[in-house]
Formats: sequence, C-alpha cells, structure tokens
Amino acid sequence: MSFRPSRRAKRLSITAAVVVALAAFNGPALYRFGSEQYHEYKINRPEYKAENGHWDFLDVPTDKKINTIHSALLNTGKVLMIAGSGNNQKNFDAKKFESILWDPKANTFKKIPTPKDMFCSGHTQLPDGKLLVAGGTKQYEKLEGDVTKAGGLMVVHNENPDKPITLPAGTVFTGKKNGKSYVTKDPVLVEKAKKVFDKNTGRFLRNDPGLGRIYVEAKQTGKQYETGAQDNYAIPSLTGVDARNTYGVAEKLALDKKDFQGIREAYEFDPVSEKYITVDPMNEARWYPSLTTLKDGKVLATSGLDDIGQIVPGKDEIYNPKTKTWKYTGFERRLPTYPSLFLLDDGKLFYSGSNAGYGPADVGREPGIWNIDNNNFKKIPGMSDPDQLETSASVMLPPAQDQKFMVIGGGGVGESEKSSEKTRLVDTKMPNPAFKDGPSLDKGTRYPSASLMPDDTVLVTGGSEDYRGRSDSNIREARTYDPKSNQFKRLADPNVGRNYHSGSVLLPDGRVMIAGSDSLYSDKANTRPGVFEQRIEIYTPPYLYRDSRPKLTDGPKKIARGGSGTFKSQHASSIKTAKLMRPSSVTHMTDMDQRSIALDVKKTADGITVTVPANRALVPSGSYMLFVTDDQGTPSEAVWVEVP
Repeated sequence: MSFRPSRRAKRLSITAAVVVALAAFNGPALYRFGSEQYHEYKINRPEYKAENGHWDFLDVPTDKKINTIHSALLNTGKVLMIAGSGNNQKNFDAKKFESILWDPKANTFKKIPTPKDMFCSGHTQLPDGKLLVAGGTKQYEKLEGDVTKAGGLMVVHNENPDKPITLPAGTVFTGKKNGKSYVTKDPVLVEKAKKVFDKNTGRFLRNDPGLGRIYVEAKQTGKQYETGAQDNYAIPSLTGVDARNTYGVAEKLALDKKDFQGIREAYEFDPVSEKYITVDPMNEARWYPSLTTLKDGKVLATSGLDDIGQIVPGKDEIYNPKTKTWKYTGFERRLPTYPSLFLLDDGKLFYSGSNAGYGPADVGREPGIWNIDNNNFKKIPGMSDPDQLETSASVMLPPAQDQKFMVIGGGGVGESEKSSEKTRLVDTKMPNPAFKDGPSLDKGTRYPSASLMPDDTVLVTGGSEDYRGRSDSNIREARTYDPKSNQFKRLADPNVGRNYHSGSVLLPDGRVMIAGSDSLYSDKANTRPGVFEQRIEIYTPPYLYRDSRPKLTDGPKKIARGGSGTFKSQHASSIKTAKLMRPSSVTHMTDMDQRSIALDVKKTADGITVTVPANRALVPSGSYMLFVTDDQGTPSEAVWVEVP
C-alpha cells in the first residue's frame, strides 16, 4: 500500500520548501522572515497548544495603559493593577498616580482614582476581601551629581521628660560649631524623654532623651554647605524650656546620592465600591515594605526605606483590620526590603531569604523560621548561592499542608552581574530543616515570576540574566514545575522578556496574567535608556486546550474552617481533587499571599462535598478560589468561597 501524505503534511512540506528556497536566493533577511512565519505557524497548531500552552497579548485601550508594578486578584474576579507614579519622575512631579481595574470576564478596564503615590508600596489580602495597601513614594532618588543641596539625617533629641514636641515643616537647624543652617521639609514628632531610675535603690539616674529622625537639607546650593563631622544643632525658632531641651545631632550632611523615601499612608481597596479607603497611617514611613497576613488576620509590616531614605531599623508593626490601626510589635528584626515571609501552619513565619534589593549585604539575608511571639529566629542551613537571593522568587509549594518551599533564581546584591540558575527546596516540617537543590533553570535568572496553578504545578516565567535586563539579557522562557516529579518542563515561550517590576497572577478561569518590566537599557550595548513594558500577556495553559473540564454549581458562599460544603456537578464521577487557592497580590517577584490548600473530597449523588482544614494558620480567613480537577488533571473554573 502506497503512503499518501495528509493535506496538513503537504502544507507543512510546501511551507518548509518555500522557506529554504527563499533563503537560498534572497539571503539571511528572508530566511529570518521565513523562520518567523514558520514559528507562528508552529505555535498556533492545536497539538502544540495542547502540549505547551499559548501566549496572547491583552488588548488594552491606549488611555488605560499604565506602568503596572503591583497586581492583585480581587474576590470579584477583577484584577487591580497599580502604577502609582510608575517609576516615572515626571508623573511623580505632576502628581499623576494611576490604578486600573481589569475585568477578565467582560474584558473591560476602569481607571481608579489613586490618592497617593503607591509606587513600591506593600499589599496583602484582608479577611473581609479588601486589599490592604501601605507605604509608597515620598521622594524619588537623586543620583550623585544631581544633588544640588547638601542633606542627610538629623536626629532630634528631646530631653524634656514631661512632654513630647512636634517641630513643623520648615524648622531650621544651625550647627553650633560649623554655623551652617539646614531646614526640614516635613514635620517631626519627638517623644518625651524617659526617666531612668536605679533598679535597686529607686534613685533617679538620668533622662534618656526622646528621639526623632528627619531629613534636612541646606537652605542654599553648593558644596560649601557639606559637613564632614558630627555637630550639635540648635533650633533658633524655639525659646525657653523647649530651646534648652531640644536640639539636633547630625553626622555627615553631603551631596551624596539620596535614595527613595517612603510614606506612612495606608489604604484598604474595597472590591465592591471599587475605591481606596483611607485608614490610619503606619508609625513608620516605608518604601519597598512587605505585608504578611498572620494567623489572626492581622498584618505584619516589615522593612522598607523610611522618610529619609534609610532602611527602617527593624521597627516592625502590626495592622488590626478591625480597628484600622497600627501598633509596634515591641521588638526588632532587621531585614532587607521586600523580604519574602510566609505564614506557617504553626503561626510562625518562614523567611526564604528572597528580597528585592535594599539593605546591608550582611544583615538579615539568611533564611530561617521566625517566631514573632518571642522574636526567636532559627536559621535554616544548606542554601546554595546564598549571596544571590536578591531578586529571587519564593513559593509555598502545593499542597500547603506539606509546608515545602521553593526559592527560584536570584542575583547578587545591588547592581551585581551575578545571577543564579539554582532552585532550592526546603521542608519546614522536618525537625531540622535544611535546603537542598532542586532542578536548575537553563540560565542564571533574576526577577523570575512564579504562579501556583490549579493542577498543583508552578508556572515559572520571565526574568533576566543581568541586573534589570542589562546587555539585552531578558529570558523569554516559561516552564512548569511539578513538585511530585521534582522536574521542570519547558512550555511555549512568551512574546515579551520581563525583568524588574514584573509579576504574574493566576486568574479564576485558570489562565495567568503577567505584566510589567522595567529594563535599564533598550539595547545590547547599554547605550539607550529602557522603556517600561506596558504590554500585558495572558498565558493559556495546556489543560485549557482539552475537550472538557469539570464544573461546579449551586454551592455555599461561605465554609467555616473544619466545616464542609456541598456543590453540584455533572462531572462528579471524574473529579479527583479539590483545593482552595488564595488570590495573588504580587510586586517585585514577591507574592506571599498565594497558597494552595488541599481539601478532602467525598462524592454525593449529584456532586461533591469538600471539607476545609480546621487550622487557622494553614487557612487564614479570607476569600479563596475553589478549584476541582478531574482524572486528567484538568481544573474547573474557580468558584469563590469565603472562609470566615
């Protein structure tokens, strides 16, 4: 019997022959053209999509395009994208602060009035479904050479034990030795002094002055206003007792680089009214902070740069969603900015070592388990490339009950060229947990995005080999990690390379949105400034190219911890697993909200009954996506469930 090629095979052979012929007669340019055409043909074939998935650009109206730096999935199924000033000095100067709300079902976009510059804020999901957003930008960095007025930190002392004092913006400090004057741009509260007594005799010993920190700068421009030594500074506007008790102390006031400065403001975004609601400000100004939900639903704020551009000196604080107020923890834990902190099932926090880039190279970089009840920190050994955890990504692997984590890629501190291809795994339930290497990436990868998927895999995509994509080093690759086999599998390549200021979000329909990227340069020679990547891509995984998927209907909107809920399904016989997935809230590769919690599943006559674990630390209060998967691993579309 003779072989007869199919029509598809004939088309493929003809296409290949044309490409070869064109290349032979017309040179490299047409060969590249032909290769691109063939690539498009290849990635759009149904069998390719079924094996590797597919990437598409999201069609965003021109007037709704922003520099997406923060993304969060809300319990309405909509995605809040926040730019603030979008790492754009002109936007900041013009007070142009932006947020966009995208509805994936209707594919509509809505501008959201944004009251403050939330660029480089922290955020997390709250128990009632709102999103807490805290911190942001008070002032952009100024590089050395751009600074025209000498400035720096002034520590204000108050030796009066009877009352605090507030110094208004515009307060002048004059050096007692150098005679130079500096002025504040913001008010500063200085607490009253603390009386110190002898523990044994009760005899008064001294007053320890209350301290306040404020940024000051010279009234005039010029190098002559720099100082090189410590000096005490009088405050000419004060009189009497206040003048005697209140003074400033400053070390070096110079024309050095000035880092970004943070703000104290905090907001809750209401997904129903679709508005930001002002709540009490933090005690500390923070830029690049992490917000971590605790087992009682309160939120821990850590790290960040303060309102003078210095790393917050370990003054952690906790937000109470019921009272809308902040309170210091009473202890200090010094961590670099955007530290990745995950709530463990015993209420402690796991610090993976992942962070996003400010802070000393030798302080707070080691991973471990942190008991915030007594501030005890137990270090975890075994981390490979321990000096390359900056700009790495960390995830709690599914199911959350296993308490296993993966740390992906990363790079050296600051603008280092170093990048790691390593992944590192740790089981925190072990008596003495230690990291071990997982499968490696193809290349050293800074800024990878990682999303938990409803089929119990992890989508890892994007990143760059060098700092902020320098030297055209963006990595246009995607892969899925299977925790069961401990292996990566390459998927379809994204259309766009992404690095700094990018992040991915799992959508309720099982697709993944990825947005942002902020390359330092736009060419390999590093001569042209980069342009923020405003295009958004949607990844459709292979499981959505199968013939069918399970579906849930007619179930409860709330399920208590330890309780059960029954849902109808025409596909009950094929359903094998169920899970609650906490929605993402991501920025700078940092997403501590996402977790996937396995549920017990029992079949009913016309559906299934799922049972939620009783552990509050494993299942924090809030909104979750309930997914079920069938015997092929195909997930349903999510049903939203509240765990009160």
